[in-house]
Amino acid sequence: MKYTEDHEWLRVEGDLVVVGITAHASEQLGDVVFVELPDTPKGVSTGDEVVVIESVKAASDIRAPLDGEIVEVNQDVADNPGLVNEDPTGKAWFFKMKLADKSALDGLMDEAAYNALIG
Repeated sequence: MKYTEDHEWLRVEGDLVVVGITAHASEQLGDVVFVELPDTPKGVSTGDEVVVIESVKAASDIRAPLDGEIVEVNQDVADNPGLVNEDPTGKAWFFKMKLADKSALDGLMDEAAYNALIG
């Protein structure tokens, strides 16, 4: 898996990249009560706001980690936002995207670098 400074994880599955938030981000948010997913397909650029998450503490945006096209969303996480707290790096993925340039993954952090970031 690869990680962003915005506490997102990316897992490559064939031609697609699955995107979610880390356990650290989930803990910081507290109990998630609402998730709004984008329509698909949706072309995105790095930094575009694509998912809205609301918790008992705050509202947050999930941004596109890289350029590409969102081709699938996880309706289960919209129907059951608590999945974000229960299984942030498994069942609670937000979307799958086809990257404009797969080599862009090389610029993201590996697990060791991410763990160093969060201390």
